[in-house]
Amino acid sequence: MVFTAILSPANEVPPIGNAESSGRGAVQITVIGSSADVYFQLSGFPGDTRVQGAHIHPAPAGVNGPVIVGTPLTAAAPLPLQNGIVEYHIAGLPVDAVTLAGLTNNAAAYYFNVHSPLNPGGFARGQLTRIQ
Repeated sequence: MVFTAILSPANEVPPIGNAESSGRGAVQITVIGSSADVYFQLSGFPGDTRVQGAHIHPAPAGVNGPVIVGTPLTAAAPLPLQNGIVEYHIAGLPVDAVTLAGLTNNAAAYYFNVHSPLNPGGFARGQLTRIQ
């Protein structure tokens, strides 16, 4: 299964209104068996932006939810943007059976977002859509 989302600061809850409000991005999540490969790209953000989290959360648009699938990006191991741009790929993230069933049955009830020191709750978000 393949899921995508367009990532936007306007989709965060609440919407981002600070220096990180100008960017955009996209994510593609490929689920094979009980693992996920995540690829995202971001552009148009301030050059000093650092991704300190990138996750899948269960919640519809306009609602925040807990992390259910995370990446190894943390405040201690962030991903810096170069000139406001970055691409990131990680393979083999574990996905439990409940999350897998939820994504299969209603992908739009889940979102992906990225977090930064300036916006620890997230600075770009998108609801997932199943494309394959």
